[in-house]
Amino acid sequence: MMKTEKSDMPDNVRGDLADIFARFNETTRRLEESHALLQAKVEELQKELARKNAELERKKRLAALGEMAAGVAHEIRNPLGGIQLYARLLERELTTPDNLRVIRKIIDGVKSLDNVVEGMLAFTSNITPRPVVCNIEGVIEAAVSYILPQVEETSTRVVCDLPERPVMCRVDPDLMKRAFMNIIKNAVDAMGKGGTLRIYVSSRTEDSVTLCFKDTGPGIPADVLDNIFDPFFTSKDCGTGLGLAIVHRIVESNGGGVSAGNAPGGGAVFAVTLPGLVEPARPRTAPAETCRHR
Repeated sequence: MMKTEKSDMPDNVRGDLADIFARFNETTRRLEESHALLQAKVEELQKELARKNAELERKKRLAALGEMAAGVAHEIRNPLGGIQLYARLLERELTTPDNLRVIRKIIDGVKSLDNVVEGMLAFTSNITPRPVVCNIEGVIEAAVSYILPQVEETSTRVVCDLPERPVMCRVDPDLMKRAFMNIIKNAVDAMGKGGTLRIYVSSRTEDSVTLCFKDTGPGIPADVLDNIFDPFFTSKDCGTGLGLAIVHRIVESNGGGVSAGNAPGGGAVFAVTLPGLVEPARPRTAPAETCRHR
């Protein structure tokens, strides 16, 4: 029978070695955790860098496109004015129904081209915001009122579901009114007759507020989402493709951001994040849905 030899190592030495091994294992575990955290951080930074590079490339393309569009717009505007003038003169001289029908088609075509030129000039012009602290609800109401004829013609319901506490933002109200008008008009066009557009606050912090414009339309096709804010990109049969591009420029110039997506239950959602200020709660002087239209 084989005898087991006792170790000559003292108990205290064995205890020290066990402690060293335990510390080594703990250090190894912590290093592995740190490595995993660093790896995740590196991947996150790489994604952020790729996003910033893509954004920079987009801005370069838009700048080049803007210069070209500005030149084209100025070249078109002068002869367009002449065509419109002569068409108006012909309208006075030629009064037969057939002639008037043709002339009015010319005038309508000129108006359409003029709208394109206006959009191109608006997109390419320098945007210099004059930010002030304002209640964004008033800006939204002004935007809705401006396009009220189209809202009423399509029987659209626009519901401002804003909180009791005033939504104060530091923006240029005139520029933001134009941006909101374009978003609302885009929603009205997408919904057709009898749709509902709900405007609400999805998030709010001490220095920012996010407004959402959710419609009951068909939503945005997946292949359109990536390009929806690009100039001259449109999925409509008629349109300049500049409305949402102008929204993007205006919101960014005011220190905010805008994104588009689809709601889980259907319809499109545009989220506009703006520099905000938290105001203390106070009683409202108007109902919660002050810009409801039927």
